[in-house]
Parts: sequence; structure tokens; C-alpha cells
Amino acid sequence: MKKKIILVAGDPNSINSEIIFKCWKKLPKSIKKNIFLIANIKLLKKQYKVLNYNVKLVEVKNIFETKYKNELKVLNVKLDFKNPFKVSKKSSSKFVINSLTLAHNLGLEKNVAGIINCPIDKRLLNKNKIGVTEFLATKCKIKDDSEVMIIKNKKLIVSPITTHSDIKSVSKRIKKDLILKKVITINNWYKKRFFKKPKIAILGLNPHNAELRKDAEEKKIIIPAIKNLKKNGLYADGPFVSDTIFIEKYNKYDVIVGMYHDQVLSPFKAIYKFDAINLTLGLKYFRVSPDHGIASDKVKKKISSPLSLLKCFEFFYKFNS
Repeated sequence: MKKKIILVAGDPNSINSEIIFKCWKKLPKSIKKNIFLIANIKLLKKQYKVLNYNVKLVEVKNIFETKYKNELKVLNVKLDFKNPFKVSKKSSSKFVINSLTLAHNLGLEKNVAGIINCPIDKRLLNKNKIGVTEFLATKCKIKDDSEVMIIKNKKLIVSPITTHSDIKSVSKRIKKDLILKKVITINNWYKKRFFKKPKIAILGLNPHNAELRKDAEEKKIIIPAIKNLKKNGLYADGPFVSDTIFIEKYNKYDVIVGMYHDQVLSPFKAIYKFDAINLTLGLKYFRVSPDHGIASDKVKKKISSPLSLLKCFEFFYKFNS
């Protein structure tokens, strides 16, 4: 692998330093030499001292550094703290925003394969509680919500049309054009990466699809969108009822598209646990992240699985070698 991978340490009050260490120990040298970690090196050293983890950390000024091979190269971002595992919300927020901004700028470089960000409490990003997906979309000047969040592993892909929206606002945000943009983006990406047309199942919004009443979103928005997709040559079926699709029908499809976040992510995680990654399509670069949160209840316990983060590195190695 020749291109660089930008790894963002993410939320300081999390299991991130633990899973980064566990990943680092498992990664081959061919990948290690191209990883650049955006973090606060002082914080990382103190956290690793508490955790009794031994890893060589070196601070570098840019991603063109070739001197170090097996050391974990850190692009240092300023962070004020006293307790390494209890950083204030104000300091954490500034650190996370500055880290993601630096990652965005580096992601635009031609010699960068993409960005991996470790979990972040979205409350650190701003008062609107947007996620990393929306934050980076704003940085990429995407204004029409056409960026696409997918959760994937080798067996299945799921994607919500709306991402980190409160349930009360989901029905207002669902539009025919938005469904078309996102499903077409997924279809095009899938064909490019896997050399075949994906079989896509699209879910309804309401319980039992509101029995397909005339005033239901299924009748007014979702069914017309599916008909349009089929007319354009996509393999798209639905709308399916969301309380039964994940019993057995999902095995017949490559991609399940839901109308909101938990509609597809909750059953996916119940089936596959941490064997998945979060990938954002439609940005000016690839962005992936582990498919789990900051797990603040597991901090310092040294019991967290690095599997999802390892899958993120595997994604870049597979498609950018």
C-alpha cells in the first residue's frame, strides 16, 4: 500500500487510545509506515502509561515524513487537560473540531487514501448534535444532504436516508429526490468497487407501511422513488416492512436502505456486532470509522474489541493497494 491513511484519535474521553494500541500491534509493517495519527501526543503518552501499554510514539510535522517505519507517527493537535481520562467538554470539543478540520484538509491530498476517525461524542461538534458525517459534508461544501452513510461488512450493507436526525423531523426530511440521490450514489459506488449491480431493498417509514394509505409517505414519496430507480435500470425493491425484513429477506439483498438511522443500524448491529465499518460516500475523499461509540463505561478496563477499527484499515488496504 502506497497512499497515506489519516487516523483521527477522536474523543479523548473514550476507549480510542485502547483500540488504537490493540490495532497497532496487529497491523503489518506495510500498513504501519503509511499511518499518520492526528492526536495530542502528551495525552496519548499519559493514557498509555495508565493502561500500561508500550508503543513508540513520534511527533511529525507533516505526512511526507519517511524516516519512521514502525513508530506511531503523531500529527500533534493542542489539547488542554489535567486528568488524561477526564478532559473537559470545552477542551474536548475544541480538540475534536481542530482534529477533524486537519483530517479534512489532509484528505484532499492526492497521496492520501482517506480518513479513519475513531468514535466521537457528537455533542462535541456543536449544539445541533450533528455527526461526523454531516460535519465533513459541510467542510466539503455539500449542501443538499447527498452524502451517504453506509454500514458494511462482507455480508451486507445498510444505509439510512436520514442520518443523525431526531425522529420527529424524519418524515419532514424524506423527499423523493433525496432517496434518488442517495440510492444512485450507493449503486454507482457498489458497481465500481464490486463490479456488479447491487440488489437493493428499500424500507418504508411507517409501521406496516401505514397499510399503504393515500396520505402515507410510502404512497406519496417512497413508491414513486422506487419506480423511478427501476426505470433508470437499478435493481430496487420495496417498500418493505421494517419489522420483518431482517428476519430472513435481507439475505436476498446486497443493500438495505432505511428511512432513518436506527431503523437499519439497530438490527444490523444485533446481527453482526462489531464486524462492520461506517463509510461515508459522496465526500471529496473516503471516510470510514468503527461501527461503535466512545464506550465511556469501558474506559481504562482494557476489554474493548479493536475488530471494527481493524476492518477500517482492511478496507483501505483492499481498495487502495
